[in-house]
Amino acid sequence: MTGRRLTHDAEVEEFRCAVRGFLREHADTTAVFGAMREERAWDTAVWSRLVGELGVVGLDVPETCGGAGAGFRPVAVVAEELGRSLVRLPWFASAVLGVGVLLHAEGAETEDRRTQLLTALAGGERTATLAWAEAADRLDAPSIEASAEHDGGTWRVTGRKILVVEGAMTDLLFVAARANDGLALFVVEGDAPGVGRTADRAMDPNRQLATVTFDGAPAHLVSDPGTGERVLARVRDRAVTALACEQTGGAAASLDLAVEHAKNRIQFGRPIGMLQAIKHRCADMAVELEAARSASLWATAAVAEGSPETGIAAATAALACSRAYEYVAAEAIQVHGGIGFTWEHPAHLHFRRAATSAVLFGDRRTHRESLLTGLRVDTE
Repeated sequence: MTGRRLTHDAEVEEFRCAVRGFLREHADTTAVFGAMREERAWDTAVWSRLVGELGVVGLDVPETCGGAGAGFRPVAVVAEELGRSLVRLPWFASAVLGVGVLLHAEGAETEDRRTQLLTALAGGERTATLAWAEAADRLDAPSIEASAEHDGGTWRVTGRKILVVEGAMTDLLFVAARANDGLALFVVEGDAPGVGRTADRAMDPNRQLATVTFDGAPAHLVSDPGTGERVLARVRDRAVTALACEQTGGAAASLDLAVEHAKNRIQFGRPIGMLQAIKHRCADMAVELEAARSASLWATAAVAEGSPETGIAAATAALACSRAYEYVAAEAIQVHGGIGFTWEHPAHLHFRRAATSAVLFGDRRTHRESLLTGLRVDTE
């Protein structure tokens, strides 16, 4: 930890202001509720402008592939700001999962394909996601049973994946599957023959999760057989860290909602924020938020620097930030009283996001086991 910079520099914070301003103008609460009422996917115009004007998909993509080459810190900032907004966009699927696969994939023969795909994702020409999990309580590589066979020059993937973020809508699907020589990663076109995609009913209406099936679907190799376990471990640390940053942003937005209501809601001639019970709730929420922010900054720094502590830091952030978001989102509803339970108020959207995010890449038991395993390895 000596010498590590945990806070973001001025340039990254300036970028945060630009992202927040864009989302405030184009993806405010009215836009979020409008998309929910119409039951539509993301606004393609907003997505195109966000990618084109702010380059949010290519932030840590090398400049040779059309990215900014700025590292992971601005990625974490975008995750936090989108957590505040709750707008539905394919950013997490493409910029965190899709780009993550391509940045960590291994294999000299597939390097040109990875470069082409990174360029397409960074420029917003394609969207992508990672199809990995096959059981809700197992996210480790040994649990993967999907298979891949080489058929006369073409790879074909067979299997079933669950909890695929935006899996029913993205252009490309990166798939973890077993070949004869070990676990590998493949890319499959979303509309390829043999691919079945079903959007699941989820508690969070602004993050689509899908079940995807593959029945001999044609695929291209992006990471060699035998490399899949290493690649998935790195992508998972990246995803868990970005999710922790998103949870921190959501918790901050929930606290802001609660404080604003406490200042403006008048009962018996004075703001309810003057009541001890409300003050204590808000103070406890602020403590949880600061703990989450510290943990997410540590994990962000570890990912950005490629630190050997990354696994431990990511697991710690997952535990701290999921707890904080669930707690703050629930307390914010209580501060709002009856109005906090209504569909028209945004407080419940954070509660829904907090509940689904807490188990998206593993529940608390999974992250505790990961943390303990990492600590044992570190002390051996």
